[in-house]
Amino acid sequence: MLFPGGRLPLRIFETRYMDMAKACLKDGSPFGVCLIREGMEVGAPATPSDMGTLAKILTWDMPQLGLLHVTARGERLFRILERRVQPDGLARASIELLGEEADAAVPQSASRCVRLLERVIEEHPELLERPHRLDSCAWVSSRLAELLPLPLAAKQELLELDDARARLERLNALVRPD
Repeated sequence: MLFPGGRLPLRIFETRYMDMAKACLKDGSPFGVCLIREGMEVGAPATPSDMGTLAKILTWDMPQLGLLHVTARGERLFRILERRVQPDGLARASIELLGEEADAAVPQSASRCVRLLERVIEEHPELLERPHRLDSCAWVSSRLAELLPLPLAAKQELLELDDARARLERLNALVRPD
C-alpha cells in the first residue's frame, strides 16, 4: 500500500512491468499503484481498487538480467474513471487526480502515534524519507497506515479518507498506550 509521500520498494520481472518502468524512467512519468481487488500480482491482469496513488521511480538497479529493483515515491491520489488492458496484459486507465487532503497539526490526543513513529525513525532511519513531518496529521497518519500490520482492506479505507485528522484518529484508536 502506498500513500502520498511514502516509499515503495518493488521487484519487477514481468515483461509488461519492465516495459512500463523503462518508459517511466525515460520520460519521468508516474505509474499507478492500486490495491488488487480480484486476481494476483503476477499472471493474468488483476482488477484494481478504484482509488490509488501515482508513484514516481526514485532509484533503480538491475542486480541480474531480468530482475529490476526500483524504489518509488507516492505522489498524488487518483480515481480510476476507465480501465483497459493492453494485449501484453498491462492495465492502463483514464484517471481523475484528487485534490490535496485536508491537513492539520497533530493533536495532543494522538501523541502516542508520534512517539511510535519517533521510535521507528530512531531504530530504522532508512524506512522513512526525510523530512519527517511529525507535526502533520497527513504525514503521521500516512506513514502509520503504511507501516502498521493492518488488513489491506483497512489500509484502502484509510487511503480513501480525504481528512488526515480523521485518518489519524482512527489509527490512534488502534495504537496501544505506552
